Amino acid sequence: MSKKNCAGCFPACAAILAEFPDALISIDTYKAAVAEEALKAGASIVNDVWGLRADSGLARVVAQYHAAVVLMHNRSKPASVEVRERLGQAYLGAEYQNLLEEVKSELLGRSPSPAPPESRTNISFWIPGLVSVKTVGQNLELINRLDEIRALGFPVLLGPSRKSFIGYTLNLPPDQRLDGTATCVAIAIARGADTVRVHDVESILRVAHMADAIVRKK
Repeated sequence: MSKKNCAGCFPACAAILAEFPDALISIDTYKAAVAEEALKAGASIVNDVWGLRADSGLARVVAQYHAAVVLMHNRSKPASVEVRERLGQAYLGAEYQNLLEEVKSELLGRSPSPAPPESRTNISFWIPGLVSVKTVGQNLELINRLDEIRALGFPVLLGPSRKSFIGYTLNLPPDQRLDGTATCVAIAIARGADTVRVHDVESILRVAHMADAIVRKK
């Protein structure tokens, strides 16, 4: 996302906060300049799908603005993507000798060590990297073993909503994946997930409340 292409989102941040002052706004970008403008406009979370690898200035920006940063595990290689019109993308060429150990090692390796020390305290969420060059089986394994990623000591954000690995598992298009999404969310919370990103907010909120009541007694 370029700063020019994102220009329309900056006034939107201010407008949202004017009506909902307690809202937490997340900006999806890997570019330091875009993140800085969004943070100036009131965003408080930066979601970087490249895990601070694409723009060396982003770590310093999130530190300067005391923003939370979402780091996503990503081994993207576009040539390894298989596209099926009904179900979406599936990644076929993800090579791992030890999936969980490699994901954990690479996540830890993407913390902004070259940045000022204070920036490291702002890493608030980790995304295991669902669909980011992961096969269907690898995505399922990541959710089932999410507690091992949570044990790294950082809060975990999971974004399974309507993802293609659900579609391939259940042979369903995106608009019929609510049940699969709900299952992933419930298991993820049981395994230690702190935050989920979803489309069907009302339904999944009930799932999250119920899972919290069972697992965390909230």
